Order: sequence, then structure tokens, then C-alpha cells
Amino acid sequence: MNNKPSVVWVPGLMCDRTVWAPIWPAFEPFFINRVADHRQADSLVRMAEQVLEAAPTRFALVGHSMGGRVALEVCRLAPERVSSLVLMCTGCLPLPPAQAGQAEVDKRMGLVALAHSQGVRAMALEWVKGMVKPDRLDDQALIETIVAMMARQSAQIFENQISALIGRRDSSPVLTGLRIPCQIVCARFDSWASVAQHEHMASLLPSNTPVEVVPDAGHMVSLENPGATIKLLLPFLLQALHQGPNDALHEPAPCTPP
Repeated sequence: MNNKPSVVWVPGLMCDRTVWAPIWPAFEPFFINRVADHRQADSLVRMAEQVLEAAPTRFALVGHSMGGRVALEVCRLAPERVSSLVLMCTGCLPLPPAQAGQAEVDKRMGLVALAHSQGVRAMALEWVKGMVKPDRLDDQALIETIVAMMARQSAQIFENQISALIGRRDSSPVLTGLRIPCQIVCARFDSWASVAQHEHMASLLPSNTPVEVVPDAGHMVSLENPGATIKLLLPFLLQALHQGPNDALHEPAPCTPP
């Protein structure tokens, strides 16, 4: 019987297990890795329900981008089942009001229209331009990995996930209520989820949680800089195994993976 604890990895918009592939080997000696599948869900709440339906009774949770928002919905629905939480390149606020919100909707729906008219691959080739550190746009292997991952899904799935993001709720109250070990990770060159955005999320947590910034990456941080991602996540998740809810209210001590 395998008694290793589980980590549920929640991918972002149009992403799958590919986004975690470069870092998973470092975690396999210590954890059972499980990846969430958003399937045809068109709301973050439904995605969170699917995570809970497939997950073990208790698990660590890592969410990237849209997956971070899904992870916060999981914590809203069943906080007692989550042992620790990592939020990467994500946010917690709802669609902004008025002109700013409409501008976001227009931009997202423009990509949906492109996916339906020219195909998901054409949409992904446009979308990826803002998803990596600018000097990685000439990295053909990296770009093809991202584009091919998205192209495996349909335009309707893309539209469903965009609808979920547009309809997102304010997750600030979830952050203020967390009593588990939490880690906030972002990338210096992320044009979608800024360092300041992550500092705001960290400020809402009841624990003294610093923001961990990967210096040489954009939004697709685990693909762009897997080594730095491992160095941040693995010690945190290993240490969190030995922390209780009350320990999460204090700054964790350094931990080196065995």
C-alpha cells in the first residue's frame, strides 16, 4: 500500500499535466502526483467540485494561473480537506468594474473568436506571446510545447474556461480565512499576474507569508524555469507535512529536501 501523501496539481487556462512535467520527477519520491482535469466545466466552482470528487480525503494543493483560482474555490468549499496550498501566477479578485472589466472581457472574447474561426492552435500562437518571458519567444521547443498542449483541446473548452474566468468570484475572504501553510509564487516577467498582485494576496493571509519571485520566467514559470520552481515548491510542501493548522500562523523555518 502506498502511504505517500498526495499533491493535487491544478493547471491553468487550456493547460494539462504537460505544464508540470519538467518538475514532477523531483516530487515523485515523496508524493503521489495527481492532476486536475477541468473537462467541460464552465465555472470555477464546478472545476473545484471536480477536484474534490477525484481527490483523496486530504491533500496538498498547487494551483497555477486559473488553477490558482480553482484552488481557492476548493478551499472555500472544503477547507478541511486541504493540508497546504501553493498559489502560482494567479489572482483572487473578481472581474473589475466598468471600463477595465469590459476591456478584459473584450480581450478574452477576441481570443475565443479566433479559436472558433481559425482553430485553437492559431489562438495559442497569439496567446503565447504574452505568456513567457519576452526573450524566450524564440525558444521554439518551449513555444511548441505550450502551443501543442493547448491545441489538444477544443475551441468550446476554451470558451467554457474563459466564461469561468469572466464569472470569477472575489476570493479575498478565502485567503483571510486560511489556517494552513500557504506559499505564494510569481514570476518577475509575468505580464498577466504581477508581483504586486501576489503581494496583495499575501497581505490577506493571516500568516507571515513572503512572496517568492522567480526572477527568470514569465507566466509559464514551471516550463520556463523548472529548477527554480522545484527549489521553491519542494521544500515548502515537505515542511508542510509536519505543520499543523496553528503552525501556519507563524513564518516557517527553512527546510532542505532530504
